[in-house]
Amino acid sequence: MGRWGAAVVAALAVASLGGCDLQRISELQVGTSTEADVRSRFGEPERVWDEPGGARTFEYNRQPAGAVNYMITIGPDGRLSALRQVLTPAEFAQITPGMTVNEVRRRLGKPMKTMSFALKGETEWDWRWNDGGTRPMIFTAVFGGDGRVLRTASVEEIPQGGR
Repeated sequence: MGRWGAAVVAALAVASLGGCDLQRISELQVGTSTEADVRSRFGEPERVWDEPGGARTFEYNRQPAGAVNYMITIGPDGRLSALRQVLTPAEFAQITPGMTVNEVRRRLGKPMKTMSFALKGETEWDWRWNDGGTRPMIFTAVFGGDGRVLRTASVEEIPQGGR
């Protein structure tokens, strides 16, 4: 299979994953669906975050192939209280210099890729996302040696092999 054939197969796989998620999401209702309902549709979360007041947020990561990460909050009553897709420009705008690695992970979920640059004393975390149209994008958070954000950027993803 050639490069373009592999790209088409990968694109179809990502599209079908998104379709499955949309179906699963449509089967859930805030205030009614239970933790068991969420787990039966999405499986085990990548990570569980404890929230104030006894709520918990489940991280469902769709990186590296997907362009979304979901944070699904279960209230202290055991019912779904929020479901958010967090790889969005509004969420990226909340990532500011000085934030810690843990704060960024908590907001955006596990990145698609991490790269360390020892000579610069920096580490980059990348997330794949979509600009709402047809452009695949990469959001990058750059951390200094102290584990705090130095800067961020969003750029169009260039397909392997260039254009």
